[in-house]
Amino acid sequence: MKQSWEIEKLEDVCDFGNGLWTGKKPPFQKVGVIRNTNFTKEGKLDDTDIVFLDVEKSQYAKRKLQFGDIIIEKSGGGPKQPVGRVVIFDKKDGEFSFSNFTSIIRVKSPKQLDFTYLHRYLFFLYISGETEKMQSHSTGIRNLKFDEYKSIKIPFPTIQEQKRIVSVLDKTFAAIDKAKANTEKNLQNVREFFESYLHRLFESGEWETKTVGEVCGEIFAGGDAPKNAFSIEPTSKFQIPIYANAVKDKGLYGYTDYARVNKPCVTIAARGSGTGHTELREGPFLPIVRLIVCLPDSNYITPEFLKYTIDNLVIERSGSAIPQLTVPMIKEYEIPIPSLKEQNHIINRAEIIKSQKVQLEKIFAKKIERYNDLKRSILQNAFSGGLV
Repeated sequence: MKQSWEIEKLEDVCDFGNGLWTGKKPPFQKVGVIRNTNFTKEGKLDDTDIVFLDVEKSQYAKRKLQFGDIIIEKSGGGPKQPVGRVVIFDKKDGEFSFSNFTSIIRVKSPKQLDFTYLHRYLFFLYISGETEKMQSHSTGIRNLKFDEYKSIKIPFPTIQEQKRIVSVLDKTFAAIDKAKANTEKNLQNVREFFESYLHRLFESGEWETKTVGEVCGEIFAGGDAPKNAFSIEPTSKFQIPIYANAVKDKGLYGYTDYARVNKPCVTIAARGSGTGHTELREGPFLPIVRLIVCLPDSNYITPEFLKYTIDNLVIERSGSAIPQLTVPMIKEYEIPIPSLKEQNHIINRAEIIKSQKVQLEKIFAKKIERYNDLKRSILQNAFSGGLV
């Protein structure tokens, strides 16, 4: 940092305010309330879904947002998103406040401290990981240690230098954001291209069609887990438990003979956040109630081809937000049935395509992360006095 710059604690140059509870005592007033969902990763205010609530006038009078207020997320977050995000309230019209999961930081003397400069510095602390060190955990919620946060030391150049730094940062970040957006668009194009290619791969032949029920020996839903189930194995993505080897004798705990699966099959998550997620399984295992098990008939279809057709045809036709899948629903879907030799060829080709897609996704993801690293580097330079 430049020797000519001063250092001030955040609490010495700003005032703070706690967020708004709606309250129950009239009179009420309808106001827009800024919540955590209105914070973007880029430190900007997203006003597309601001909620308007009837709140106590007495509470609102003390918590009305002013142009230039910085709103900080003090509670919430998650494993991949620490609390401490900051946005600028940039509206000059309307009635707005902020939720009880947030607080405001209001500059005491705008002639000495530019609120945009302060926001850029606090944003820098967040994306560089400094804010994460100031959070605590409580009942699954992350909370910002606000007294510790208030003690943050702010590099304090002249007001003219603050405005110059903000101007340079904004111009530079606009160029970076444009390049990053183009990369993200390219990444989306790659995904759409490969998904389209996969669809064409599975629909390219003039093959006979059959229902899933016709090409499977059995399709059934799992049952409730037995009391003494053991060897619980969660799936890799959605943590759906499978009770492996849960029954040693057929009929134990009231299960029918088919409840214990001993041959290759495709399992489908029937409900919950992972609805539609499929997996190939060899057995033995006891499927739980949230799973549908499809046992393919080896005369018609391979387990691998069944999984791919369910993933790329059946689930898509059901819609992107499937509330629940049922056995009758799965049984009635029609899928193409090429020869077993063609099925193996298609699966091999699909795996190659999938591998190429994953490699390209890694390349684009790495490029996007480099843009983020570049921002952090520029901010570090700016607040150490090295920005030219």
